[in-house]
Amino acid sequence: MILVDSSVWIDFFNGIRSKETDYLDSLLGVEQIVIGDLILMEVLQGFRLDADYEQAKELLLSFSVHEMFGTNRALRAAECYRELRKKGVTVRRSNDMIIGSYCIDASIPLLYSDRDFTFMSQHLGLVQALPN
Repeated sequence: MILVDSSVWIDFFNGIRSKETDYLDSLLGVEQIVIGDLILMEVLQGFRLDADYEQAKELLLSFSVHEMFGTNRALRAAECYRELRKKGVTVRRSNDMIIGSYCIDASIPLLYSDRDFTFMSQHLGLVQALPN
């Protein structure tokens, strides 16, 4: 099971080829992919055309959607953020802290192309789903 971040889904839907989107493409129909509710929102809000939105929504909702936020997750994301700040690292987006801390606590590898997650991988134990 892996969780795919919006950074990869957005490139995937825009037809941008990268090692992450190629890996995602190879996993579709083969590996159990899950999506977080925050990621679902981030990806779907970017579609301009209704037809594209509906097609993407249908694909994304075919995966198991995990609820990623609440009081405990907010506290945990804040703790992770503070831990990184103590190490001199500032994560740019709060949603990334929520997603990263969720994956760490749930032991779910994350497929991402956002550098903020690299810091979480280096310092907090986040597992990158992309094989080396």
